[in-house]
Amino acid sequence: MNTREMKSSFNQKNHPHRRYNPLLDEWILVSPQRANRPWQGQTEKTSGEQLPSHDPNCYLCSGNVRINGEKNPDYKGVFVFDNDFGSLMKDDVEFSGETSDFFLLKPERGINRVICFSENHSLTLPDMEVNDIKAVVDVWQKQYEELGNLDYINHVQIFENKGQVMGCSNPHPHGQIWAQSSIPSIVLKTQENLKRYFEKNGTSLLEDYVKKELEADERVILENEDFAALVPFWAIWPYETMIVSKRKTENLLEFSEEQKLSLASIIKDLTTKYDNLFNTSFPYSAGIHQSPTDGKSHPEWHFHMHFYPPLLRSAEVKKFMVGYEMLAEAQRDITPEQSAEVLKSLSCTKNNKNFD
Repeated sequence: MNTREMKSSFNQKNHPHRRYNPLLDEWILVSPQRANRPWQGQTEKTSGEQLPSHDPNCYLCSGNVRINGEKNPDYKGVFVFDNDFGSLMKDDVEFSGETSDFFLLKPERGINRVICFSENHSLTLPDMEVNDIKAVVDVWQKQYEELGNLDYINHVQIFENKGQVMGCSNPHPHGQIWAQSSIPSIVLKTQENLKRYFEKNGTSLLEDYVKKELEADERVILENEDFAALVPFWAIWPYETMIVSKRKTENLLEFSEEQKLSLASIIKDLTTKYDNLFNTSFPYSAGIHQSPTDGKSHPEWHFHMHFYPPLLRSAEVKKFMVGYEMLAEAQRDITPEQSAEVLKSLSCTKNNKNFD
């Protein structure tokens, strides 16, 4: 009698497996069999408070005085200013310190800016009109060009943290720019993998990838003429998504007016789906990856925008990156295909239910 265990056929919906992320040259563990485990951990508080269109105590509202004593103009639409509490400084300092293999450091120079998306304190991106979001994209483009033209700025990171659970200190609709002299570690790692693929194949990794995703149609949530929004095959966060330009575009400067409008439209639709998922103002960190501003040629780069939301099962339950994730590698329970199916089924029209 054969005492060996009978092997069952692999099913990615039921069996643990690892998936490869070609952007970071990393693997992620997927454990779909854990999706239905009971939750007795921490929940997040959600507020039903309706925000006013203008908050006299908000440092970002038009006409208000910021903490440093400077008064905001009575702006309408998008307003940009240097962050009063920036993580980087413009100062060019002289450094003569000695370093060794184990104690390497160098000064980092840069500029931090805040971008208020609207004068209306109560709005978020899914609440805004497409043309108003397009005005934000216009400013992203201008800021990327302006900051990137400074001789000491080699990378411009545009991002938004939305929601208290993501550490956002102010609910006013806004994002940030961190422009710095070095190319950050994750961006540099992405660039190395994009370059390796480009040199081997002569094509853009993400252009080839998005074509395959559109053919498979398993993880694509939205698409228009210029962009696709999808759950990446290697997604880590439960409802992580990525907006990718269908044609290879290195950075925002290459976008036409029509492409910027297309980007604004798909951002609105995607963030509306997010809000409709758990009937809450959906928190996330989102950011743009595009070519550096170091003056070098970067044919390997392909514009894309990441959305990393932490919510797992409801507006109250969040995924935590702890234990195995911090010590070994990223892990998720529901498969990217499952989360894509859920997001795809949601409306691009905001639910009538009121939430903050």
